[in-house]
Amino acid sequence: MLRSVTTTRIWLAALWVLVLTPALLLLLRALQNQLGANPVEELTLELGQWALRLLLLTLAATPVRRLTGWNGLLRHRRLLGLSAAAYALMHLLVYAVLDQGLALSLIVQDVFKRPFITAGMAAALLLLPLAATSFDAAVRRLGARRWQALHRLVYAATGLALLHFWWKVKVDTAEPAIYLAVFGLLLAARLLPARRRTPQRPVARRQPA
Repeated sequence: MLRSVTTTRIWLAALWVLVLTPALLLLLRALQNQLGANPVEELTLELGQWALRLLLLTLAATPVRRLTGWNGLLRHRRLLGLSAAAYALMHLLVYAVLDQGLALSLIVQDVFKRPFITAGMAAALLLLPLAATSFDAAVRRLGARRWQALHRLVYAATGLALLHFWWKVKVDTAEPAIYLAVFGLLLAARLLPARRRTPQRPVARRQPA
């Protein structure tokens, strides 16, 4: 029992390191002026990529449990999902504040004229209600069935985020193609039958002599 609790704590600490390290490294690079010739674009791109990676990791929780029986990711899926939403929000804020100077007219013009911005904004808008209802109180208020139906929108949000990334890079689509392949595999894995647990054989009792 103690070993199980210790393993869980170590795994949770490792996940916290995973979700916080990219943001801290980006902050350090920004403070040291190491974000390249176009720091705003670099910051926006890195935050968006980490949002996408964490989204895919969140979606991997259920397939991993179904195929292997290991529920380590599933146990902390809320942390991963909220972290993905946080990176997506930072990605959006850097675009809106640093790139567009909070000029609402320019942002609206971008949304309607540039398809990759349209897809990215749609993905961000879908993630907001998911993040806001990721807590136990929301499950109780909505009911399990409606809550589950709402949170299936994560697949649409991930698809739109992938489309946003693909259209953004335009020519060099190798990296978004990898993410798209992973997304496809995760969707396919959900259709596979769950791994059945091997039933334990009852211990034979010795007959008295």
